[in-house]
Amino acid sequence: MPDFHPVSIGSVQVPGNLFLAPMAGYTDPAFRKLCLDNGACLTYTEMVSAEGLARGGQPTLDLLRRAPGENELAVQIFGDGPSVIRRCLDNLLACKPTIIDINCGCPVPKVIKTGCGSALMQHPRLIYEMVKAIKDSCQVPVTVKFRLGFDHNSINYMEFAEQAQKAGVDGMCLHARTRSDFYAGKADWSAIKALKEQSSVPVFGSGDVMEAIDAVRMLEETGCDAVMIARGAIGNPFIFLQARSLLEGKGELVIGLDRRKSVALAQLRCMIADKGELKACREFRKCVAGYIKGIEKAASVRRQAMEARCYDDYVSAFARLE
Repeated sequence: MPDFHPVSIGSVQVPGNLFLAPMAGYTDPAFRKLCLDNGACLTYTEMVSAEGLARGGQPTLDLLRRAPGENELAVQIFGDGPSVIRRCLDNLLACKPTIIDINCGCPVPKVIKTGCGSALMQHPRLIYEMVKAIKDSCQVPVTVKFRLGFDHNSINYMEFAEQAQKAGVDGMCLHARTRSDFYAGKADWSAIKALKEQSSVPVFGSGDVMEAIDAVRMLEETGCDAVMIARGAIGNPFIFLQARSLLEGKGELVIGLDRRKSVALAQLRCMIADKGELKACREFRKCVAGYIKGIEKAASVRRQAMEARCYDDYVSAFARLE
């Protein structure tokens, strides 16, 4: 049976092995803070453009803002090679990241066409050069997040990992799908196990961790050092506390409706403070379903939330779940 334990990533010791994965449009300061409050041991920013950082663009710099009390923060950057990595480092290091993560897994076409994200899987040597560019410039631990390969005809995650390790990477996260899979089908956890068995640095698993028991199973079946939870945490930050409860042998932790509603509204309040009421209320719509999944009247609440324009609209919607 796997257990809950600290994880060392270079010089950084993370207090536990349950991480919040970077997710564009989701892992903003408000959501990261909420996940930390509910058991996440390490959180990552949304994907940050290395080119945007190099230019000092304010929208890019805004992605590096911490939530109140958020002392530790892993920053995930994306770029197409070592040159842009070197150019972005001054602005990146100014925000004092706890860990720098290089995105080699994003499958979105607009990212791929610039040579970033999963496109890097086609050029393993580039990850060596990108990791080395950071390692030669600072002492901040470096990790990479990547996929099995660009498609099923080019499964090369082992070669990719070898190049990253040669450059001195401090940890690796494998999302066990190819770029061509996007998020469909079943993640191949056996690849995470194979990578862990061959790796000299900590390996984190990603893919299909939708419930707390999935995190436990991934740790048990793959032997990975930590689980990186992505979509399973959306509208469900409690997944970290629930997984820890299972790992510590305390059994299933049930989260009641009142707590779900109060935490949902707490997230919305944080978003409003950060982004303004109208923008926050629009963005929060995509989180509602997770908070009320499986609850009677959830469908009608979701419909009402889709039209919510202010905080009180959400209070009214959640009140239907008495």
